[in-house]
Amino acid sequence: MGIDGHTRFVAHLAHPAGHLRTPPLFNARCAERKINMVLIPWDVAPDSLVRVVDGLRAVRNCAGMIVTIPHKANVVACCDRLEGVATELRVVNVILRETDGTLVGRLHDGEGFVGGLRSQGIETAGKRVLVLGAGGAGTAIADALAASGTERLVIANRKRQRAEELVARLRVLYPGQSIETGDADGRGFDLIANATSVGLDGDPGIPIPPETIDAGCVVAEAVMKPAITPLLRAAQARGARIHLGEHMIFAQIDHFLQFLADPVSVTKAEATVGHSP
Repeated sequence: MGIDGHTRFVAHLAHPAGHLRTPPLFNARCAERKINMVLIPWDVAPDSLVRVVDGLRAVRNCAGMIVTIPHKANVVACCDRLEGVATELRVVNVILRETDGTLVGRLHDGEGFVGGLRSQGIETAGKRVLVLGAGGAGTAIADALAASGTERLVIANRKRQRAEELVARLRVLYPGQSIETGDADGRGFDLIANATSVGLDGDPGIPIPPETIDAGCVVAEAVMKPAITPLLRAAQARGARIHLGEHMIFAQIDHFLQFLADPVSVTKAEATVGHSP
């Protein structure tokens, strides 16, 4: 599908932007569904975020924005309204620009992550899960895992206070569930979810000591580039099952498109059945 005077664009806000894999997947899906919309990477430094987002309000063929590292939490202040789980978690990864310039934020990372796992036959209910990272992606992923009914959910973050704050919020949302902070130690877990940027685009780092990964554990990435990160390579060597980061975005693309291209149907559907995180 070509670009013409009626094409609406979506700005993919990131910093840096060279690692992004979502645009070709999103654009291929638009072509498949015959939606005249295109997703374009925008490399926006954190100190320019507010100016850039505010400027997009006035661009009439801007459908909205998809938001990734490091902007998912800070962009909340740019939104006029939040919907769904973003309201409680204060993290956003997609923004709809309404015709009057109003910006509406939503969060689909968590449901994308859990949906991606399910698409590969991996269920999270009743499982012991370690989430690495308590930033924007970690917040969304931890929330969706808790909502799925994990037996035990542990959040490890380099800055312990941030993990403690996230745990406190999740305990309010999911009373009675086992949710706590912990160390980046994979022993005793059924699933380890990396929600940090460690291992992204040439970074040789691994966010957990490989020797703590149990054989038979599932190790899942949110990082998409490279497809096999240093963490996944180490997990394979330990006999663990690996789950690629691309599954998370595959599970989100139709959510993004429905919100950005047909937001009225999303609102009507939620009024009928309620929000499901």
